Amino acid sequence: MREQSYLILLALAPEPLYGYSIITTVEELSDGRVRLGPGTLYGALDRLADEGLITRDREEVVRGRFRRYYCLTGAGREALAAETQRLTALAARARRRLAGPRISGSPA
Repeated sequence: MREQSYLILLALAPEPLYGYSIITTVEELSDGRVRLGPGTLYGALDRLADEGLITRDREEVVRGRFRRYYCLTGAGREALAAETQRLTALAARARRRLAGPRISGSPA
């Protein structure tokens, strides 16, 4: 799963969000490392919807601005949980390798 897709699904885990709120939540979750532009976001949302991982929740107009909210589907929540488990296992392997013995003569 692409990192951007994972972060979008993670942003949507607690509640439905609209485009700009997804952008800001992804930026917060990634400590500012991942910044989605509108084109990238909506392309990813379309792809995730086509894959059945998210769906449109509702639409509204707030102060003259149109908002379309998205939410996780059951399949999206399962995919997010599976990817989180995969990343957790990968991080654990990385920690073990980093803590492993150093080969003599290798740079510190």
